[in-house]
Amino acid sequence: MGLCPYRTVFHFGTRRWTSVLMSLQPWHCQWLLSGWTLYDLAAVMSSNPTDGMGVSTSLHCKRGIHPPRVHEEALWGTEDPSIPRHVVAHPLHLHKDLSLVKVGGYEGLKEKYMEAIPEETLYSNSTCGIPRSDSWQMLRDPVNSDIPWAGFIFGQTWSTLWYWCADQMIVQRTLSAKSLSHAQGGCLFAGYAKFLPVFLMVLPGMVSRVLYPNEVACASAETCMAACGNPSGCSNIAYPRLVMGIMPVGLRGLMMAAMVAALMSDLTSIFNSVSTLFTMDIWKFMRVKFSSKNPSVRELMIVGRLVVVVMIGVSILWIPIVEQMQGGQLLIYKVAFEAALAPPVAAVYLVAILWPRSNEKGCFFGMMAGFMVGVVRMILNLIYQAPPCWEEDTRPAFIGKLHFTYFALILFVLTVIVDVVVSLLTQPPQPYQLIRTTWWSRYNRDPREDDFEDDKEEIELQEVGEVVAEEEAPREWKSLARRGYDWFCGYDDSSLGQAKAREHRVHLREVTALKQDPRAKIFLNTNLVIILLITPTFLVIFSIPGLI
Repeated sequence: MGLCPYRTVFHFGTRRWTSVLMSLQPWHCQWLLSGWTLYDLAAVMSSNPTDGMGVSTSLHCKRGIHPPRVHEEALWGTEDPSIPRHVVAHPLHLHKDLSLVKVGGYEGLKEKYMEAIPEETLYSNSTCGIPRSDSWQMLRDPVNSDIPWAGFIFGQTWSTLWYWCADQMIVQRTLSAKSLSHAQGGCLFAGYAKFLPVFLMVLPGMVSRVLYPNEVACASAETCMAACGNPSGCSNIAYPRLVMGIMPVGLRGLMMAAMVAALMSDLTSIFNSVSTLFTMDIWKFMRVKFSSKNPSVRELMIVGRLVVVVMIGVSILWIPIVEQMQGGQLLIYKVAFEAALAPPVAAVYLVAILWPRSNEKGCFFGMMAGFMVGVVRMILNLIYQAPPCWEEDTRPAFIGKLHFTYFALILFVLTVIVDVVVSLLTQPPQPYQLIRTTWWSRYNRDPREDDFEDDKEEIELQEVGEVVAEEEAPREWKSLARRGYDWFCGYDDSSLGQAKAREHRVHLREVTALKQDPRAKIFLNTNLVIILLITPTFLVIFSIPGLI
């Protein structure tokens, strides 16, 4: 529930595990009902690729509105690691109320959802389009279900751990906090907000199936193609179909505008993370290694912008694959890919924090072993795609029978084993490398040899007090073209820009000092306990029939 960045705040020094989402968010297909194709939306989303680059928010949680999931994935959709961007005074509240009224309230929804069967299924011998008997359960049978509870708890946990603890977007948001207390408070707020998608997205999605079963629950390739243009399935149009069907004209536009704004915010965050990862961890390393020269700040800015442009192109080219994966269920596509790539990151993250004997080689070979196995699984998923209900499943057992949540658990254990074995067979890390990089040494204030090694070119922090005097010095004249170039690249070498850089270093020192007001710490820990109690209660209530 967003609590892991507690550790991330003081773990950013020498052990940095990052992961990047390298494609446009798949839920763009929800725009098909409004006459937009995925390619139209991609063009609009990419029309301002640098907007928001380098900007952090004080609310340290991923933002974005994703369409509700219906059918068998409906209730499980709450594990999508994102929260609604606009929680207060959002049209979704009105939208939910209107939709529930249409079906007779919550009790009416429970009854009518199980009867929401498309006409072509009613007049045929097919079972496609019939709601699952466990549709109202979050935790389902561990063997014969689409989301086994054992895999959900013991496998999906590692993908969630990767996202909240090591994903570049979350790390950047956390490190942008004014203090440790602000960072933890933002994560706790995200944890509370994570309970809302059930009511703001999942239930409206189920209402949409009740009201429009022939479209949302289409049961053949022909009807699905006619309903949404995707022969694999149309569950992803549930949300826009409901908006277009029950909301008045003015609110329809407001909802669409809110969705576009949320998507663009989400995309700029993703592209910012991609840019940061490539320029700081790859480009800078390669430049030093092969040219023996550190790249300038201006060069890094330009490279970062070009990376964003390349990623937009790759994302658009990936759209046809996204549309066909997992029988058209895009949320399942997303988490299945995460299950193939995220567990190794979570594994080395935990081993590095909890076991001081872990070293760089153990981490590297553990990651490579997990990555290679995960990529093999991912490629096989692309080759042997999950068929829609009306087609026979001819996939190999390794793909068709081994659920991706169980695979995530196997991948996590494999990575841990390789990491531990290689670490024991190689030299342990130097003592200074353990300062403030493990759970047990987080309060160690001894100086590190590599503190802020990437910022040696900056003026020493104690000179911050001389900023005013520096600002009085005459500024270098720049042409209009040069000023526009610097603005586009986000480059500022003026005295004011240097002052901001020094202030940023001061801010990082304050955040990583782990100093907290005792009253704030009590308040935050109390809310932490509350969330830890609510979560299992929530799962039990929505998993045991008859409780709600």
